[in-house]
Amino acid sequence: MANRYKVTLTQTERNQLTELTRSGKSTAAKFVHARALLLCDAGKGGDPWKVVDVAAALGVTSRTIEHLKQRFVEEGLESALGRKPQRKPREATFDGEFDARLTALACSQAPAGYQRWTVRLLADKLVELKIVDTISTMSVQRSLKKTNCVLT
Repeated sequence: MANRYKVTLTQTERNQLTELTRSGKSTAAKFVHARALLLCDAGKGGDPWKVVDVAAALGVTSRTIEHLKQRFVEEGLESALGRKPQRKPREATFDGEFDARLTALACSQAPAGYQRWTVRLLADKLVELKIVDTISTMSVQRSLKKTNCVLT
């Protein structure tokens, strides 16, 4: 991969990253990113490593290093050290009311021809009753597990 982004740290940035890597009070990801930027520094105080060597030394992929360098050049140091914000916040699909209705359904009489409810039967019935539009069997299983409901 071509070396498109050149990391050039100022002395202040270099000192900040060095302190971050030596203090032991940062997250693992932030430590790795800080160390990678120090190793990739092509400024006055730096002796830049190849991307492949930095990736191997830090136990990450070359693509991770390239993306880190790109974020540093385009958005700055804070953006490179922090995690990217999620594009779309995740919505809570199922709430306590859903859990209550699912538990009530699971505790009710099984459909004709079956001795007991299965996770797949529950998922199909939830859609049939229009409690939800779609639901996976794993979502039903997790919800039942959360409420300590056993289908035996």
